This record gives sequence, structure tokens and C-alpha cells, in this order.
Amino acid sequence: MSSITKQHIEDWQEQGFTIIEDFLSPEEFLPVRKEYQRIYGLPGASRQEVLSRKDEGSIGEFRSEQFKNIDELPYDGSAELNMLSLHPKLIEFAKQLLGVEAVHLYQSHTWAKFTGEADYDQTFHCDYGNHTLTIPSEDQRLRSVDFILYLTDVTDAHGALHYVTKPEADALLRQGAVSATEAQQQTLLSVQRSAAGPAGTLVAHSIDTFHRGTNLTEPNGHRYTMTVGYKAAGNDMIGYQVWQHRADRPWSIIFANASPTQLACFGIPLPGNPYWTERTLKLSQARWPDWDMSEYFSAALA
Repeated sequence: MSSITKQHIEDWQEQGFTIIEDFLSPEEFLPVRKEYQRIYGLPGASRQEVLSRKDEGSIGEFRSEQFKNIDELPYDGSAELNMLSLHPKLIEFAKQLLGVEAVHLYQSHTWAKFTGEADYDQTFHCDYGNHTLTIPSEDQRLRSVDFILYLTDVTDAHGALHYVTKPEADALLRQGAVSATEAQQQTLLSVQRSAAGPAGTLVAHSIDTFHRGTNLTEPNGHRYTMTVGYKAAGNDMIGYQVWQHRADRPWSIIFANASPTQLACFGIPLPGNPYWTERTLKLSQARWPDWDMSEYFSAALA
């Protein structure tokens, strides 16, 4: 955890955003970047350019083209691609930010953006709207953390996320505001900050912090990122992806490579849990034959 400091934790809790460069080493992000190139390709003449359609004076809008190149875990790709959102440092960091002993992964998706392929400018918004049917709690343990991993250099010319810290938003709007009028959008624009960073950077933000996507302006530019969400185990107010609903996806890659701690992030009981009986062990092994269940069997027989 050498790249994470107490200041990073305090910034996330108080400002709503924290940015850590060199969170991933080149050895960790380069194989995943190669997978993005295979799946989404590189900039080129074959990509149709979408002209800006913003109304005069508008910051931006949400458009379907912005979300064109997205896929959800488990991915039809390498172990490196599938295991990145379960990186041990991410799990540990999520525990520290939320102040809990156990966390669940509730979101993981890829995102590839290319200059001109969409108008990526968005209005300032908070992400809680499609993560919870309530409002983010004042209790740190009942909140969630969204991580964005940069697999390429993300400068302002490559569509870096722009955000407004919680104290600044509270001062300009009202304390605890989770939406902004058109006039307030312009006010937020005057104090926005950039989340730019080199490949390997980690951005952590809370789902009730104002931020927006911006356009790629770099000629033939592209941006590869992965978005990952964690919450405290047992927090039923927060949700996004339902893993059990995606049984047709390549889960075997994850079971063949994940540790018990990583699998616990999906709600799979740890070795020694009363759930594990002779029946559940044997049937689970039959379902996932490449899963090394030796720890689970040993704990059950102890």
C-alpha cells in the first residue's frame, strides 16, 4: 500500500475525490491495455466522426454514443483483464475509505473513448442516481466508492474527468445538493478541476460528488479506462450489476485465478464459513472444475 497515504483517504472523505498516480505499474496495466486494443481497436479512419450537437451556451448532455464502447465483468478476455477490478490494493483501499472489514464489488466495466466518435461533454452530475434508490448515507460505512483506473495517459486533451470538490459545491449551491440547475452548471464550471493523470493512475470518487465527462480533442486520440465500484458487504442500498444474472459470462476465468478474499467480494463465503458442507463443496467444485478449492475443503474438514 506504499502509494496510498492518509492524505488520500482524508481527501476522498472530505473533498469527494482523490487521485493517485502510479497506482498500477506498467507490468500491471500494459497487458490490460493490449486487451482493450484487441477488443475496441485504435483510432483510425474507419471510426465515424460525430459532430458536436450542443445547444449554444450548454456545457453538454448525456448521449447514447458516449457509452458505445463499454462492457461489464466478467470479460471475454484474459485473466489480467478480468482480475484488474479485484486488485488486492483496490480491495484494501476500499476497506480503508469506507472504514469496514469486508467489501463487495458491485460494479466493473470497461470504457474506451475515441476523439470524434462521440460528443463526450456532459453536464455536472452525481452518480448516485443509478447506484441507489435512496441518497448516499452520512455514515461512511454505508457509502460506496467508485474507482477509475487509467490504462492510457488521460490529459485534458484525452477527455479527463472534471469535478468540483464537495466544499466548493456546498458553498456555491447548498449543503448536500445532489443536482444543479442550468444556471448553477455555469457556476460549477468556474471552479471545476481536472482529474488528468498518466497511465496507471487511480481516481477515487464518491457517488455524490459533482463531475462531468469532457471531449477528447487530441487528434486521433483515445482513452482506455476501467470503472470499479465497491461497497461494504451487506449494504443492500447500493447496487449496480447483479453478478448472478450473468451466469452465461466467462466466470471460469475468475474462479480459476481469484483468491478466497477476492471471491468474497462477490459474496462467496470464505473458507470455514458454515455454508461450506460436504454437499456444497462437491457441487461447487463440479460447477467450477478449474477452481482451486483446497482451502475450502481443508477448512471444512478441520
